[in-house]
Amino acid sequence: MLKIPVSIYNDLVAHAREGFPLEVCGILGGTADTVSAIYRMTNTDASNEHFMMEPREQFAVVKDLRAKGLSMLAIYHSHPETPARPSEEDIRLALTPGVSYVIASLAEAEAVVKSYRIEEGRVEHEGIEITAA
Repeated sequence: MLKIPVSIYNDLVAHAREGFPLEVCGILGGTADTVSAIYRMTNTDASNEHFMMEPREQFAVVKDLRAKGLSMLAIYHSHPETPARPSEEDIRLALTPGVSYVIASLAEAEAVVKSYRIEEGRVEHEGIEITAA
């Protein structure tokens, strides 16, 4: 179960809406299973079907996480027009071990956010708990 404070959850959904109709992407940092930081990243592909994070931004985020004693807990991206489930490309490119993959779908009137663990092509749905703090 991934625990996300409501303020970070709302920022993630706002990022997806602001980037529409393109996919947005980012990183969630924290400790154990609790998110405490969000990093909005640049989708260098500028596409509505896939994303690629800017490598220099990724390096800066990893450096900042380490400086704060945090870990990368999740990689997130949006699906502007499709459900919040991993596409074949999402599964193929899920190469970071030990992290969650969070997808925010804008296909419905209300955003739908889901989390998955993806290891070696196997996808497992993971619950999200929205917390007050």
